[in-house]
Amino acid sequence: MQEKQIGMRALVSSLEKRGVLKSEQIIEALLKVDRKDFIPKERQDQAYTDEALPIGSGQTISQPYTVAFMLELLEPKKTEIIMDVGSGSGWTAAILAEIVGLEGEIYAFERIPELCEFGKNNLKKYPMISGRVSFFCRDASSGPDVPPSGGFDGIIAAAALDEVPPIWRKILKIGGRLIYPRDGSVIKEIKESEEEFEKCEYEGFAFVPYIKDENF
Repeated sequence: MQEKQIGMRALVSSLEKRGVLKSEQIIEALLKVDRKDFIPKERQDQAYTDEALPIGSGQTISQPYTVAFMLELLEPKKTEIIMDVGSGSGWTAAILAEIVGLEGEIYAFERIPELCEFGKNNLKKYPMISGRVSFFCRDASSGPDVPPSGGFDGIIAAAALDEVPPIWRKILKIGGRLIYPRDGSVIKEIKESEEEFEKCEYEGFAFVPYIKDENF
């Protein structure tokens, strides 16, 4: 346990020094949710390296720098309801669950059945927060069957999109944040009204492609 704590502290410290990690609530969550618990056993010796690692089915657990960057853009807060698209290993969902607290909720979507089960099992290592995460083992393009009343505070996607599914902008509440990769950039949109979104683009990233069901 001490070895894991030292490893995460070193990783978090490195991200702080590089200027990508700034928010106290994200820093605290990263220190509580160990990346090693979300990586296949054969790769756990690389858990604290700042690189993406394979988790099976052609997918990866994202580079810690990228996760920190996207979480800072998302600005998660206590009590919020957030949709995590392409939850994979469950690491980001767990970090978010720690941040949103007892009154918050995370909707975690993963369309690859084996990875969805992998993520669920990883969250079980954190019983204090696992109850805040609802897993959906299916495509996220149509959103949840019953979105939260009032909409989502945030939506974050871990795979590169060709286009944003229209329903995502619809189920985002006014003031909500939408974070997603596209064409080597990370995009942040803030919903200002039902028709207007403020958009910012940050270049220099690489992601696995978002795969949607053929019938969407």
